[in-house]
Amino acid sequence: MSEDVKVENKEQPESGKETVSRNFIEQLIDKDLAEGVYERVHTRFPPEPNGYLHIGHAKSILLNYGLAKQYNGQFNMRFDDTNPTKEKTEFVESIKEDIAWLGADWEDRLFFASDYFDEMYEGAVKLIKKGKAYVSDLTAEQMREYRGTLTEPGKDDPSRDRCVEENLKLFEDMKNGIYKDGEKVLRAKIDMKSPNINMRDPIIYRVAHMAHHNTGDKWCIYPMYDFAHPIEDAIEGISHSICTLEFEDHRPLYDWVVRELEYPHPPRQIEFAKMYLTNVVTGKRYIKKLVEDGIVDGWDDPRLVSIAALRRRGFTPESIKLFVDLCGVSKSNSSVDYAMLEYCIREDLKLKKPRMMAALDPVKLIIDNYPEGQTEMLTVSNNMENEEMGTREVPFGKELYIDREDFMEEPPKKYFRLYPGNEVRLMNAYFVTCTGCVKDEDGKVVEVHCTYDPETKCGTGFTGRKVKGTIHWVPADSAVKAEVRLYENIIDEEKGVYNEDGSLNLNPNSLTILKECYLEPALAEAKAYESFQFVRQGYFCVDCKDSKPDALVFNRIVSLKSSYVLPK
Repeated sequence: MSEDVKVENKEQPESGKETVSRNFIEQLIDKDLAEGVYERVHTRFPPEPNGYLHIGHAKSILLNYGLAKQYNGQFNMRFDDTNPTKEKTEFVESIKEDIAWLGADWEDRLFFASDYFDEMYEGAVKLIKKGKAYVSDLTAEQMREYRGTLTEPGKDDPSRDRCVEENLKLFEDMKNGIYKDGEKVLRAKIDMKSPNINMRDPIIYRVAHMAHHNTGDKWCIYPMYDFAHPIEDAIEGISHSICTLEFEDHRPLYDWVVRELEYPHPPRQIEFAKMYLTNVVTGKRYIKKLVEDGIVDGWDDPRLVSIAALRRRGFTPESIKLFVDLCGVSKSNSSVDYAMLEYCIREDLKLKKPRMMAALDPVKLIIDNYPEGQTEMLTVSNNMENEEMGTREVPFGKELYIDREDFMEEPPKKYFRLYPGNEVRLMNAYFVTCTGCVKDEDGKVVEVHCTYDPETKCGTGFTGRKVKGTIHWVPADSAVKAEVRLYENIIDEEKGVYNEDGSLNLNPNSLTILKECYLEPALAEAKAYESFQFVRQGYFCVDCKDSKPDALVFNRIVSLKSSYVLPK
């Protein structure tokens, strides 16, 4: 997964100390600092506000922020908002919330590409004056024809040799709204025969009569991403522009822009591999369609892997950071099993969260010989693996709820829970022996009856006999009723992500809603985003969107067990 390379510490290591593992990005930064190319490290995260961020973006955020912290440098948050046709303030706010939640602190360095539109315009004028840019009349279709292919060079634009004065006048007319969308573009004059298609006179400005979320109606021309992005980095003094591999072929263009515009300290661009998860949907157009078709209830639907969705489902910043660390930094693309992400959230929650009792498919258990009207408080450990989390008191009485799967009239071999004549322990309570059940007219069990042995109270030192089964329970008269949502992958894993026509292979069982679940009373005060382990069921989080104080909704974050084994 990782292409980390062992290099020696700069300082002499103490006896018995291992050498530090440095990934290829750290090695390049070390070299730049040692050679005086840059005095300090300055990184940034530059998303386009045209959708919600997903788990892959988390890697870039944490990598860029982590490098700045590691080298005592600075980290900028900057929106590459050069395309008003797709950008929304909603996306800006969601991205800011995601990055802050992950713990990447940009301090007072929040920027927008649109903050620099004036300087970008002046940069374009400078290129025209240097004979390095020209206004083109070609349509989009003609532009494609002239561009050439991977094996054939492009052809010169008929407008390529326009004089500087005419280009300046046409570009000003573009800015002043004289032309319609698509009627004129400004192109960089580089090399139409370049083997790198990105260098074949790329468009650097286009006409777009659209209001911008940040600049309003000030502009009707907007810079292209490949022109704007390197200028933004140069203006902000970014030392190392860390980006994903698909931008490697764009690097010569970025270097050309900052060189021709004569910025004194251009950034070094370093590319790393994206993080791909198996059987998940990250493409913005696919998620947008899922939202528009009502298949999910928004960009933060817990079945998605947007950062907002993971947060809503109950994942923690710590679990995502662990996941990113385990994936490592590589120069070659590879896929990571979604089960690794689930492993990380289990690892993070197992010692932090209280273990509560919940009956998700409840059936009433009646203890016939327990005193009528009596309630006693039983002491329960909050987390058996972490004694520091202490204990709580849970009420116990004659009528309880248990999970339906904990009773069978005719059990198979090696079934150690309740069945007629069998004795089990009620967790943290007493031994009970099943005496029978009551069914409704459809044959469904509605009550299970038993008797209890008062001598077997948990914690009394009883050793008279042992039982093989222990089941959890919830007191019926004080139980909290709640809705619980169980999730599976939104993609049908056996069929793969896409159908032949490009549509998604959706899993019809990706969401199961249980309307009548009963939880122990302490959960009545649970607040949005709070998470718990439900005994034997998994980890659950209070839904931040639909849960209300009198109608709690819990999302299952992850089940308790998995066959997944962490790669060595």
